Amino acid sequence: IAHIYCKDVFGIVGETFTFPVEINREMPEITWKKNKDKVAEREGQNTPAYFTPLQGRSMLKENGPLTIFNLEKNDAGAYELHYWDSVKDYYLNFILTVLDPPSEPKINCSIRGDSLVLNCTSDFPRTLNYSWKFSNNPHTYLSQEISIPVKNVGDTENATCFIAFSQTENSSEISLSQCI
Repeated sequence: IAHIYCKDVFGIVGETFTFPVEINREMPEITWKKNKDKVAEREGQNTPAYFTPLQGRSMLKENGPLTIFNLEKNDAGAYELHYWDSVKDYYLNFILTVLDPPSEPKINCSIRGDSLVLNCTSDFPRTLNYSWKFSNNPHTYLSQEISIPVKNVGDTENATCFIAFSQTENSSEISLSQCI
């Protein structure tokens, strides 16, 4: 009997990526493959063996996860973790997509009634985490769009939009005086 599992995962060029594997049992043998080619294996308590193209850029942890350092575009592909205990085979399949880092966000500002509305955008293909910081305010605001009463906008105040995905963050700043 074999147990099979499949998941889409995403990483960013240059980041360290670890496949989300949590195995809570003894694994006498473990093999990782990329597009059917072996990239890492461990037998018993032996030191793991690594194969091209991940040799020197990967680490196989004891409970199954494979970590790839300095992720590259060509690391994208279909990965399979195969392990077996004394009873059955297990196959965990992952489709790894490697994305370019998010570009610097763009800030658009407009006046709606008595409010200054700031909107932050990025041309990134996945959902980003957005946050705002203002030079005259210690709080962080978690949203893609924020509205401020025009009467509260100071002449020297700046707003910074931060975007984040995985371990990568990027930001842009705007002087609020140029919006009014």
